[in-house]
Order: sequence, then structure tokens, then C-alpha cells
Amino acid sequence: MDRVLIAMPKKEDKRKLAAYWASSCGGCDVGLLGLHERLLELIDFASIVFWPAATDFKYEDLRSYGDGEIDVTFFNGGIRTSENAEMAELLRRKSEVLVAYGSCAHLGGIPGLANLSERGTLFDTVYRENPTTKNPANTVPKQVSEGKFGELELPGVNEKVGALSDIVPVDYSVPGCPPPPEITEDFLDLLLENDLPETGSVIAGGKTVCDECDREWNQEAIEELKPPGDVNIDPDECLLDQGIICLGPATRSGCDASCPSVNRPCRGCFGPPEGVEDQGAEMLNSLASILQIGEEGTGLEQERELLGALPDPLGTFYSFALPVSIFGGRVEDGGTNEHE
Repeated sequence: MDRVLIAMPKKEDKRKLAAYWASSCGGCDVGLLGLHERLLELIDFASIVFWPAATDFKYEDLRSYGDGEIDVTFFNGGIRTSENAEMAELLRRKSEVLVAYGSCAHLGGIPGLANLSERGTLFDTVYRENPTTKNPANTVPKQVSEGKFGELELPGVNEKVGALSDIVPVDYSVPGCPPPPEITEDFLDLLLENDLPETGSVIAGGKTVCDECDREWNQEAIEELKPPGDVNIDPDECLLDQGIICLGPATRSGCDASCPSVNRPCRGCFGPPEGVEDQGAEMLNSLASILQIGEEGTGLEQERELLGALPDPLGTFYSFALPVSIFGGRVEDGGTNEHE
């Protein structure tokens, strides 16, 4: 990775670090704690001035800092609510360096699959139609409600889930669901050494998962696609050659092929490699060659039958990167992009 040195603020006291959890499962905060003894080194180097998931910080504490006073903020989670967006803008203003930490902040993540449905449909599914939900009054959350003790205001739910970069400029992205401790340590080492790369860099490899996978990929033609649970997996043969969809060809390297190494297909949590705009389209392009789609002698009906074996095509090819894909979410008949 070519690096352009960025001088961090030189201060006599400790540097100030912050972390925030937006729309995500919380695994990225656990990932930070997974640094174990490296956290002690971090504490020697910096003071944690805002981390609501770990300590009792209030939003007022954050607002009291001057613009750019926080040296680095690790922002995890996608942008689902008005509060997420407000905090993204506030932390961008208060932070010298803003890091999209984890797949949800980097790409929109698994919460971004909600972009396949309208907001009203999601509310109906969760609060009215869910077989385990008892809601005889058909109540759904409102941004402003009148209660016994006055007016109650909740964050508004945006129509679509977005990545952090959809709201504010991002200096660096640390990918993964959650980021492996080694990747986080790599970033911290760059930070400690004042050796941060060029702004906008993704702190991971520049190639694909296939480039660091030990399995042998012969790119053989596939006659059918199979769920991993239905295959007696050969630990040495490429999962794609065995008919299992693995997003390794369309996913950025840096994880040491951790999922394929334990007989699990890559699901794409590191996002697309350098030079690839749309991860799902890149994977379909790779898959087309081994399915022989478009080759002489293959009919459209056969091609549809092969791809139709996937129970959830969009969830397969866009598990993490739907919000940053070329269409962003649900597309109406006729090609209208509802994400725009």
C-alpha cells in the first residue's frame, strides 16, 4: 500500500480517541475489546473521551469538545436513523480523523438489506404481522408521541440505510464483520507511528480473498449450485469448484481467507477489492464464466435454472454491500432506483 504521511496533531498530553455505535449489532465494539492487552498500550497512548457502549459518556460531553479536538473516532454501524446521521455529522466535526469501522459503517452492512423493502412495509412486518408479536392496537413507533408525562420524541427512521460515507467524508475504513483484531492492530500501529496512509484508504489488502486462499481453484464448469450444508466439502478444493457460492473472487483481501480456511464460503464482509465498483456484479461476472452463461450451447432457461437454485440471490451477492451498490436497494419494475 502506497502511503502518504499525515502528521497527527502533536500535543503534550495524550491523544483523544472516541468510538460510537450506530445501526449495527454491537460486534464492532466487542471487536475493539478483542484487542486484549493491546488496549493497555492504547490507554498509555490516548485517553478515551467518548465511548457510550463502554462507559457513561453523554452527548453533552461530546458537544463540549472543540472542532477537531478528538484525534481519532472509530464509528461503527450504518446510518438508519436521524440520530445516526446527527451523530455522524457531530463526530465528523469534532474529529481530526474519522474511521468507518466495520462492514456496516464501511458498506451499509447487513442492516442495508432492509433497503429491499419500504419503511412502511418493514414496520408492518415487525410490529403488525410478526406471528410472535401481540399488538391488537396496531401501534407502530412514531417520531413524536404524547404520553402521560408529556411529549416523547424518538429518532426518525430513514427510508434507506446508508454507509457512513453517504453522510460525511470518511478518512479511513477498517473492514470486516467485525474487523479482525489483526486489521485493527495494523491501523493502530500506523496511528502510533504517525504513518497513516493516504486519506480514503481501506486498511486491508488490495487484492482478493482468492489471492490469499490456499485452496486450488481450477475454475471448472459448475453443473449445479449447492448449499454448503449439502456438500461433503473437500478442504483442499476451491469451494466454487465444488458448486458452493463463495464471494472470494469479488471480496477484498486482508482476512487471510479465514472463512474458506474453515470450510465456510466467503460472504463478502470486506467489500469489493480495489478498482471494483459493485461487489455483487463482480461476483456475478466471475460466476458467469464457471456456469458457462452466455457460452454457445447454453440456453437462457438453463441459466435461470442454475441461478434460481439460490434461495436468496440478493442476500447472497449483497450481504454487506447493498447500500453502496450501483442500485442501492429495491428497484421497481421499469428500472426506477428507489435509493435515489
